[in-house]
Amino acid sequence: MTKLLLSLHVLAAIVAVGPVTVAASMFPPAARRAQAAGPDAAALSTVRLLHRICRVYAGVGLAVPVFGFATASSLGVLGDAWLVVSIVLTAMAAGVLAVLVLPGQDALLEQLGGAAGAVAAGATGRLAMLTGVFNLLWAAVTVLMIIRPGSTTGA
Repeated sequence: MTKLLLSLHVLAAIVAVGPVTVAASMFPPAARRAQAAGPDAAALSTVRLLHRICRVYAGVGLAVPVFGFATASSLGVLGDAWLVVSIVLTAMAAGVLAVLVLPGQDALLEQLGGAAGAVAAGATGRLAMLTGVFNLLWAAVTVLMIIRPGSTTGA
């Protein structure tokens, strides 16, 4: 059962978190291109699609910690320091995504879809920075999941 749970956890992370990190990273440059293009519907639809990918896969990403907790419980490692740190970093990543990145994308979409189509100065740069923080948090979690300090696997 542990192998099944671990497999589902890893698959959920790849299938859910991967698209969010890529789409969120692509969003700020696409928003800048949409602003430069003016009332170009195709450029704006690209930005909308990237935002939708982020929202949908963020929801799907809830499966990652669910399967993660189930796996950790079956392995008996819920109290291990590396896992606690991973949980905290995952919660921080989720918070950055839910509270900063997705609302920032919403705000940019509203500005781009408005009559003037103007985006506040620095808004795309700030969003790119927040997306980078989100991605770095996930990278740290991934490294902890692979290295697992104190593990007896020899990794």
